[in-house]
Amino acid sequence: MSRDRYVDFLRAWAIGLVVLGHWLITALVREPGGEIRAPELLATVPWTQWLTLGFQIMPLFFLAGGHAAGGSWARARAAGGTAAGWVGGRALRLLLPAAVYSGLVLSAVGICSAVGVDPNTLELVGWAMAMQFWFLPVYLLLSALTPPLHAAHRRWGLLVPVAMGAVALVTDTLVVAVHTPYVGLIDYVLVWGVTYQLGFCWRDGLLTERRPLPAALAAGGALAFAALITLGPFPVSLILVTGQTPSNTDPPSAAMLAWAVAQVGLCLLAAPAVRRLLERERVWRAVRPVGGASMTLYLWHMLPVLIVAAAFYLTGLAPEPALGSAAWWGLRLPWLLVLGVVLAGVVRALRPLERGLSLLYERTCPDPDFSRSSHYWLLWLGLAASVTALTRFATRGFAPDGRFPVLPALGLLLGTTLLTARRRTTADRNPGEPKEALREAA
Repeated sequence: MSRDRYVDFLRAWAIGLVVLGHWLITALVREPGGEIRAPELLATVPWTQWLTLGFQIMPLFFLAGGHAAGGSWARARAAGGTAAGWVGGRALRLLLPAAVYSGLVLSAVGICSAVGVDPNTLELVGWAMAMQFWFLPVYLLLSALTPPLHAAHRRWGLLVPVAMGAVALVTDTLVVAVHTPYVGLIDYVLVWGVTYQLGFCWRDGLLTERRPLPAALAAGGALAFAALITLGPFPVSLILVTGQTPSNTDPPSAAMLAWAVAQVGLCLLAAPAVRRLLERERVWRAVRPVGGASMTLYLWHMLPVLIVAAAFYLTGLAPEPALGSAAWWGLRLPWLLVLGVVLAGVVRALRPLERGLSLLYERTCPDPDFSRSSHYWLLWLGLAASVTALTRFATRGFAPDGRFPVLPALGLLLGTTLLTARRRTTADRNPGEPKEALREAA
């Protein structure tokens, strides 16, 4: 009853738009030789880049994540929890389903590679199954940084996201104007970290105690975005388009930061009306299952595309009008409906796996008061190995050049093993000492 239904709604809304957006822009073409290729809709039909303004909803993930993490860490800290225990628990909640998903996909890649599947086809499939992975290492890093970020929030409040945004703008200038290599990687943490930090501010009332602030964020962010794409060098697309320089997502640009700020403002303005709607139990019953299955939907939503491709495109049953034509758009509705039905079946089939992951999480999650120095460094090493491996999958896919990615696979295995290693705490050695308050707080 203490949960903020609006925050859960934002997760459900965001995941719904991510899935719908990825499905909408996915185009498949069967070549005369039987191979399947996926032409890039945003590059082939340039006007569709404007659609990304509605479907680039990742700022809401980070905003809701910051809101939830701020409350969770504050409760754990008040109950005597440690940063290592809290970070370990939050990381496992994200990493366990991602590791199982990766293990299953990598197993399929290994089998296909061994039986001689065409490397180009395998690379395409491996990319499709990893296209959403960029989010995971960034979110893991922000989760790991939550204790110091929240400490800064308690001391300086809104000045923290303002300072992060200012540094992000300087970094983006170096990327766009000077072409400084690698410095743009910082913006993955800074730009998305601004919305994550604003989640802290939102939870503590700093964004809503001044009535004009949400409107100012929405209007200011939208105007800045319009100026940056019309007068500045940035494209309108908020999703990566091959060959487009500079990009708004690789790394996140000043235009992406402006759009994220505008989304936060719009989210705050819509909150009262949506909260009243969510008080209706019928509406809440429709929203809650989507939020609860958000990680499953996010990870597995491209599998239906592969299933439908095999069933209808490899067999030649699917009609193939010209990409971007009226007939092609007309077929998008049955395409989305078929994918939705298949995804519902996939989610249902994965329920036993989800229950097993919940049990594994309970058995392996570090206790909130975990602080033993002998295991402390193993947790951070496991987190570093996992972030590195997931980043590799996000940038190269599960089958780079049509081959099995040995080193990233070993890195993810090592990271997951270190993070799931059972650690005894002081309370384990003294069974009479209660830990329920700490667990509930985390």
